Amino acid sequence: MTVAQTMRRKLEAEFAPLELTITDESHRHAGHAGARAGGESHFHVAMVAPVFAGLGRVERQRRVHAALAEELAGPVHALALALRAPGEGQ
Repeated sequence: MTVAQTMRRKLEAEFAPLELTITDESHRHAGHAGARAGGESHFHVAMVAPVFAGLGRVERQRRVHAALAEELAGPVHALALALRAPGEGQ
């Protein structure tokens, strides 16, 4: 299972998102600190989930970081997040 697949499984289980896009952006960071030769080190996650309603940006990020703690301690060097509740603008 790839890192992205593992992240998807965990995020779906934890947040039951209405929308979830995980983009591997590792190619944009080749040669930078934390970049791995095989990729899967830099990701962008865009997620819309009802659980985010009423939560601020920092709390949403904390919850995602907690769900992906194992990946952030290992193969994932950078994680960009775009987290919204249903009905919120982009």
